[in-house]
Amino acid sequence: MATKKVEIIVQPKPPHFVGDGFRVHNFIPSGFRLDMKRMDPFIMLDYNSKFHFSGTDTPRGVGVHPHRGFETVTIAYKGRVEHGDSAGGGGIIGEGDVQWMTAASGVLHKEFHETEWAKEGGIFQMVQLWVNLPAKDKMSPPKYQAIKNSEMKNVDLGENGFIEVIAGDYNGEKGPASTFSPVNLMNAKLKKGGKADFSFPAGFNTAALVIEGSVVVNGGEKVPTDHLVLFGNEGENFTFEATEDSIVLVISGEPLNEPIFPHGPFVMNSREEIIQAFDDYNNGKFGYLED
Repeated sequence: MATKKVEIIVQPKPPHFVGDGFRVHNFIPSGFRLDMKRMDPFIMLDYNSKFHFSGTDTPRGVGVHPHRGFETVTIAYKGRVEHGDSAGGGGIIGEGDVQWMTAASGVLHKEFHETEWAKEGGIFQMVQLWVNLPAKDKMSPPKYQAIKNSEMKNVDLGENGFIEVIAGDYNGEKGPASTFSPVNLMNAKLKKGGKADFSFPAGFNTAALVIEGSVVVNGGEKVPTDHLVLFGNEGENFTFEATEDSIVLVISGEPLNEPIFPHGPFVMNSREEIIQAFDDYNNGKFGYLED
């Protein structure tokens, strides 16, 4: 099996705020190497690198807003988030947990720092990933998966560390998240000097974000904290070696190879479908959610 080579290592862009609760570096879409088509089915990746929020009695976050046509996946590394949506999904995710919201035909949702956590404040670190839906599934019913850390599949690598599988599989061990197309999402939690081997089909779009520490890829290039490595679409295998205790978020998915027509909070396949989404939203078809 051939090696999957590094295409580019991307440093974090200057951060911006989403609402008042998420201070993020945007990696997808950002430039031609990381646009929606190149990263298909991953159409957005925002990374809230470690940031200290002071305590407040008014939780920070993002108020009610709509989505249609894709899924939002929030991975909590530090801090706690409370989610609610108009389809009845919601709950609190803590450190190590994941919330996987399928907007599909349309939902209103809101995300805030969890009330008690907000009162104390502290270090906050999260990833939000948007996963596009196949055209045939874009108008399916919304759903919500609250995935506790204890439900994830941990693949023991001995003294190297372990792989925490959220979706897809690692060495035949499957994660708990259900997906509409082949998607692999996992955290490599490696000890200093620890190695992990990965193998994904050559055609899958594959990248990794270094959440903690730093790693050397394929025995060569070093990827520092808060940097993203994009792999080329030739070869299947790659290796990480941690130069210090490290956490690396690995994403790999089969491209949908369908038209992508984004507009604000909606991602559809045509302009006409976007116009319909706005009409449906304005006519109250996304339900109701109190701010």
